[in-house]
Amino acid sequence: MNSNENDAYEARSYGAQTIGFGEKPGIAVVDFQLGFTDPDHSLGGSALVQRAISNSTRLLNVARECGVPVANCYTGYSSARDKPYWKITAVLEGFIDGDHSTQFDPRTYNKEYDVAMRKSGASMFFQTPAAAFFNKEGVDTIILLGCVTSGCVRASIVDSFQWGFRTLVPEDCVGDQHEGPHWDNLRDVSRRYCDLTTADAMIDAITNWRRNNNQ
Repeated sequence: MNSNENDAYEARSYGAQTIGFGEKPGIAVVDFQLGFTDPDHSLGGSALVQRAISNSTRLLNVARECGVPVANCYTGYSSARDKPYWKITAVLEGFIDGDHSTQFDPRTYNKEYDVAMRKSGASMFFQTPAAAFFNKEGVDTIILLGCVTSGCVRASIVDSFQWGFRTLVPEDCVGDQHEGPHWDNLRDVSRRYCDLTTADAMIDAITNWRRNNNQ
């Protein structure tokens, strides 16, 4: 990380405020689907994504036990015709509903608990019921997990912010294809739109929230 870059932003007050944990958390899970998590797929197998899956599984297990609303989304299309102009060949050639690539990774999806939704763009909040679901549940704090950091995770962070949610991102619960873009994007969004945190910190926060609210 370039110290001159940090100094330039800090001098102009970027990142000076902390968003913090609000009254009620919800968890937004972005694209933990087999097309991004299974090494048999060309977009799958990233070490950072596997780390994110492992930590997210721990966090999600605690969240469900504590009654935290969870929304789990995947990227999918009804046909090649309704796809936007992706520059990713693997998405253009696959990701049709019903394909293996569109199935949720079973490590992070609980069909008996999670609300599932499909997205067609980058953000989990774009033309999906995500914001309405969280508003209905009385959520003011979104804990955002998923992949990939520099693409759909980043877009979802920005939209979570724009919908007025406190947005918290456990760094070890999001992943990318390479460490450089992962950190570059997290550094950038954390100056503007979200707090960076960890899976362990969010597990503690959720446990305390349940205790304080007699969940």
